[in-house]
Amino acid sequence: MKEATHDKLDATDLRMLRLLQDEGRIANARLAERLNLSETPVWRRLRRLEEEGYVRGYQAVLDQRKLGYGVTAFVLITFAMHTGEQPYKFEEAIQGIPEILSCHNITGEADYLLQVVARDLEDYGDFVARVLRKLPGVTAIRSTLSMREVKAAGKLPVG
Repeated sequence: MKEATHDKLDATDLRMLRLLQDEGRIANARLAERLNLSETPVWRRLRRLEEEGYVRGYQAVLDQRKLGYGVTAFVLITFAMHTGEQPYKFEEAIQGIPEILSCHNITGEADYLLQVVARDLEDYGDFVARVLRKLPGVTAIRSTLSMREVKAAGKLPVG
């Protein structure tokens, strides 16, 4: 399936995407008002943007500290073998692990970069031993702990 490209979007689409990033729960009527359009065309545009994959979903932004996750770790994962089924099995396995917030296949000395949350250092150490060391193909794990979050916008520079 060919990816949709940014140049298929007009100025109204881009403005709509910016508004949705700022206010994911915005009502269709309010969105139409902010775009100076009637509700039906806004609804059609929004459905098209969702169907074409520009909008992948909607979610609330939660405060990890208030929910008891005091540790954020960035984890470099290294494989001994980069061929065969192991990378696929690894990628499949991490999908079901909620403590892993993101996973990137990267270049350089390591193969993957994970962002992991834990309640505290002891909880993180247990997670490494109980989960990360048992993932398929993993031969080395290097962790860097975040001292504090400086920026976490989570918004793309649209338009």
